[in-house]
Amino acid sequence: MEPLKIVAVSAGLSQPSSTRMLADRLAEAARRHVQETEQDTEGGRPVEVEVLELRGLASEIANNMVTGFPGTALSRALDAVAAADGLVAVTPVFSASYSGLFKSFFDVIEPAALKGKPVLIAATGGTARHSLALEHAMRPLFSYLRAIVVPTAVFAASEDWGGGEAGTDGLADRIGRAAGELGDLLLRRPYTAPVAEELVPFEEQLAAVRAG
Repeated sequence: MEPLKIVAVSAGLSQPSSTRMLADRLAEAARRHVQETEQDTEGGRPVEVEVLELRGLASEIANNMVTGFPGTALSRALDAVAAADGLVAVTPVFSASYSGLFKSFFDVIEPAALKGKPVLIAATGGTARHSLALEHAMRPLFSYLRAIVVPTAVFAASEDWGGGEAGTDGLADRIGRAAGELGDLLLRRPYTAPVAEELVPFEEQLAAVRAG
């Protein structure tokens, strides 16, 4: 069985990078979701994950912008994105938008390379106020490139890495939901969210109190 290939693109600039950490977690969660969903069929569909760090391609990206010709490493990265079944795209947020390195990479990709390709968008930043960049900058970019952008975008602020995952809006929950959506797009099936605990209507709770 031909393996599905997920390529994660990380535009993090530091080493280590929270952007790379988020890319790793998203790609692994999507891989795990696909394999768990397919576990009843001949051992499950194999999934390959490749992570591209744009930090090491910065000079080749700049040269390509000027000359129109990619270097060897950049050419391999562009081929990997074009051949991927699904993409995880993660950028740090600068000045309320994606980074220049992130945008430059997708500027040099062939216009049709992302057509119809499932893409999970994510970003990192110092404060949750920057999360709007996902909807105002990243989603329009990939819609323009005619990719299929999953409904849930994931933003990780500095406080999200402190271990506090309480509540339905915790980072782990957002990663799981977005990865599930990407995984199901890869399998060409509708995403079904995990069933939450059934809520008892307020009227029934009130009647039970009065009866007691």
